[in-house]
Amino acid sequence: MISEEELAEYFASFTSSAFRLETLDTYRVAEEAEYFDRFLSGGDFPEEWRHNPWVRSITSTGRRLRRVRVLTPPLSDYLRFQLSWGYPGNVRDGEEISILNLSDHPVPDLPDHDFWLFDEKTVLRMHYTGTGEFLGAERIDEDLTAEYLGYRDKALAAAVPYTDYWDRVHHDVE
Repeated sequence: MISEEELAEYFASFTSSAFRLETLDTYRVAEEAEYFDRFLSGGDFPEEWRHNPWVRSITSTGRRLRRVRVLTPPLSDYLRFQLSWGYPGNVRDGEEISILNLSDHPVPDLPDHDFWLFDEKTVLRMHYTGTGEFLGAERIDEDLTAEYLGYRDKALAAAVPYTDYWDRVHHDVE
């Protein structure tokens, strides 16, 4: 298994593009816990989240960062948090986030797990506990890269840009 620290090396070394398929309803990220609690209690949006320096450090170098968030309403509290507080700063700083609402547009044959695809050649399958805690990543055999490129293309073709989705549904989410 590739640890979180080793995963950071992939982000430091990719040269042109990184894509993520994001599938879980809930992630447990220690750095987000305080903000998630604040969100749940109706607190104010954190000013420090207006921008995402990590995203900017990638996109400012001309590298492309894309994500498709797969979801099916009703949204979990975590998804409401992610859509309301997590994504806006990422989008402002250049991450291209799209939403694939499976209730609007079912897409067969997508994997039921998260993955990162770096430079269209390196695939890392992400592993989580049942409660969304990151366990590690697994490098997928290169013979399967074409399959994951197909998953990426299928997800991107069916998804809508985050801002379009959010403009349509945010009044129902908050």
